[in-house]
Order: sequence, then C-alpha cells, then structure tokens
Amino acid sequence: MSNQPTLAAAAAPQQLPPDAQLLQLVSGAFVSQAVYVAAKLGIADLLADGPQDVKTLAYETGMDERSLYRVLRSLASVGAFTEIEDKTFANTPMTETLKSDHPASTRDLTIWMGEEPHWRVYGELLYSVRTGKPAWDKVHKEPVFPYLFETNKELGVIFNRAMTSYSHQSINSVLAAYNFSGANIIADIAGGYGHLLGAVLKANPEARGVLFDLGAVLTGAPDMLESYGVRERVEMVEGDFFCEIPVKADIYMLKHIIHDWYDDNCEKILRNIGKEIAEDGKVLIIETVVPEGNEPHFSKIIDLEMLLAPGGVERTAAEFETLLSNSGFKLNRIIPTAGQMSIVEAVKA
Repeated sequence: MSNQPTLAAAAAPQQLPPDAQLLQLVSGAFVSQAVYVAAKLGIADLLADGPQDVKTLAYETGMDERSLYRVLRSLASVGAFTEIEDKTFANTPMTETLKSDHPASTRDLTIWMGEEPHWRVYGELLYSVRTGKPAWDKVHKEPVFPYLFETNKELGVIFNRAMTSYSHQSINSVLAAYNFSGANIIADIAGGYGHLLGAVLKANPEARGVLFDLGAVLTGAPDMLESYGVRERVEMVEGDFFCEIPVKADIYMLKHIIHDWYDDNCEKILRNIGKEIAEDGKVLIIETVVPEGNEPHFSKIIDLEMLLAPGGVERTAAEFETLLSNSGFKLNRIIPTAGQMSIVEAVKA
C-alpha cells in the first residue's frame, strides 16, 4: 500500500549508468524502512516548529545520536527531510505530510507499511509469485484479516488508523467528482470507522447512511461519525459480506474492498448486494484503475501488496467490466478523481 520503492527510483539521476539505476531500485527497501523509522519516532512532528539538530532529536526520541543521524542523512539524500547545516535537519514538503496533524497525513500509513509483522511478509514475494497464494498466510499461518482483528489486535488498530489516513487522500476528490444528491440512503460496505460515509453525509445533509462491517471494526465507528456530526443519521449493521449484506440503500460504496479479493470472492460480495439493491440503485467501487502499458501508476505498485497480503488484485477497466458482468451488474462509467482513485459506477444488468 505504498509507493515508497519508487522513491529511490525517482532519486536516480538519468545520467547514472543502468547498473547504478538498478541499484537505486534495489536499495528501495532501505529507504522504505528509514521512512518508517522517521514516522514511528515522529521526527516530522518534532520539526514542525523549525529545524532541530540531531543531538536534540536523539534526546527527544531516546535514540542513538550517530545512528539517527545516518538515517536522516540517507532520507535527506532522496528529498525526505533536508540537512540545512551540519547535523541539523528540517522538513521538506514531502515530510510535512508525515506530521500527525497534516490534512493529508501519511504517518499512520507509513507506520503500517513498516511494522515488523507486515514488513516480514515482503520477503516472501517469490512464494506468492510461485504459488499465486498470499505470502501473509505462509508467514503468519492465517489470513490477513483474522490475524489483524483477532490474533494481533494491536496491529489491527494500526491498520485501521492507516486506512483512515489513506482515506484522507481520496475523500475530498471523491466528493468533488461524484454527485450524491438525490440519494436517500447511502451504504458504506466494509466501511471501517465510517470516515468516507461521514464525509459524504456531512456534504449531503438530507441523506441517511448505513455502515456495514465486522463487529470488531464497528466499535471504533461512533467517535468518527460523531466527529462529522452525523452519528444520529447512521445505522450500523454488523455482518460478513461473504454471507449476506442485509442493507437496503440507493447507493452502495465499496472503497478499497474489491481489490482485496480475487474474482470468486468479489462475485459473492457483489451478488449479495445485488439481492438487496433497487432497480435504479448504484454501486460505487472506489479504487485505483490500472492503466494499460508501461505508464507509471501507484496501482501497479500497490498491486504487489494485494498479491502478498490479502490475495487480491488491482484491476484494469476491462477487468472491472468482466467482474461486474459476471456478478449481475453492468459497468456504467468510470469517473476519474483528482487523486489516485477512480469511481467505478455499476448498475444492475
């Protein structure tokens, strides 16, 4: 769920020979972990009021001064932080987003990407390529979501915070791109804490909402919905979307859900929605749409996360059309947004 490996690639000047450029790519693992360390320690927050020398930063974080300097120096070399004078660092526009209170904060997502149980899975990419199965299951002896919400609930909290943070980067662009007016009931399927639903309902005060998710997740939703001032307009429904989705709505939103699964499981989710949706209802799949060819795109990097962890896939427009057709729906249109996401709008076939 991160494009950090491309950070090292972007730092490779074009004049470098091909072997040096490739080594920049290989070193992306070090860069990713260095960003994680900075996020975990809250370095960007410590620099919010201005530059600090590494001695002060080491004291405030309880780290070894020389080692912390080496990490920050490496990050400054790729544009994350800047060493403005000897052993004194400041934020850059990139690391401003690592601050906890930044409106598009990347801190929680970065921490999720770098936590040891998650990071360990990356080393098993070859296993997933060989078998087509999630490496997460091999490493942790169970699928990712039971692990997060039952076995390692502390990591599950980190994951939910990361997904909420990730939503910050897409919600405004979704609201700007799609007209929700006229919908009486808007459902967010597997909507987590209700971040997206809260924003949509706040912008559409005549509508009511339904938040559908696992019970363990919904416990964190009331505070989020209250922060948007919409708690009284939302019904929370607990359930497993592979079994049934007992929700009647005009619009069903699925943000960052369909990419978690291969087509057989996605068809179960969509068919369960199809049993409830009105004839004129709409399904909005809010995800990246993979462009064809060699065009650089975040979806082509995060697709490896889908391969490794849940056992899912980022899809092209043609793949979305096939999936929807096989699930009893028709692709109506794909609406690009100003961010990374697109809105794949479907109606009953």
